[in-house]
Amino acid sequence: MKKSILLLGSGGLSIGQAGEFDYSGTQAIRSLLAEGFRVIVVNPNIATVQTDPQKDVVVYLYPVEAHWVERVIAKERPWGLAAGFGGQTGLNCAMELDRRGILRKYDVKNLGTPIATLRMTEDRGLFAKHMRKIGVPVPPSKAVTSVDEALRTAERIGYPVIVRAAYALGGLGSGFAHNAAEMRSLASAAFANSPQVLVEKSLVGWREVEYEVMRDSSGDAITI
Repeated sequence: MKKSILLLGSGGLSIGQAGEFDYSGTQAIRSLLAEGFRVIVVNPNIATVQTDPQKDVVVYLYPVEAHWVERVIAKERPWGLAAGFGGQTGLNCAMELDRRGILRKYDVKNLGTPIATLRMTEDRGLFAKHMRKIGVPVPPSKAVTSVDEALRTAERIGYPVIVRAAYALGGLGSGFAHNAAEMRSLASAAFANSPQVLVEKSLVGWREVEYEVMRDSSGDAITI
């Protein structure tokens, strides 16, 4: 009997938003099928080819939320979970499944980035702390959980600052504040979408150089 992999999609998206997840998820399905797995897809987005009928692919047009995904897990009993192809939506769901003990309950293996690493990278405060620990310089910042704390932190760091909402899709709830009034407005909007925001010194005017490092389980790495 073929092992099953549960793949979390990115859910319903606006046209032109996060199309890379549709593409990567579709390619992941093809690769998993080629490796002999049966694939279970949870994705309510009917506008992606991920949800087209295919042999050895079972599709659930459910919200990518822990409550609904647990129902699929209980029925299908997948061997592994692939959450990295669903963007922020998939990652948030995987972390919630782990927090509730659902992955452990049904003995589902998380494939890809470990849950502990996901939590560290998604929690703005933990991530900044870890960067400092390994010697990577980061701007002055603090993770906060209330508007008042955000205002106090911005005053201490000094304006302008950038507000970054944690666990948010596509930078939702993030922006620049140049004074207390803008800070209050931004922080209020950010907390409507996230339980935590990072208040960080703005680096407007700096040159940004972005790169990505891909690493496998053997330690081999390439930089893009």
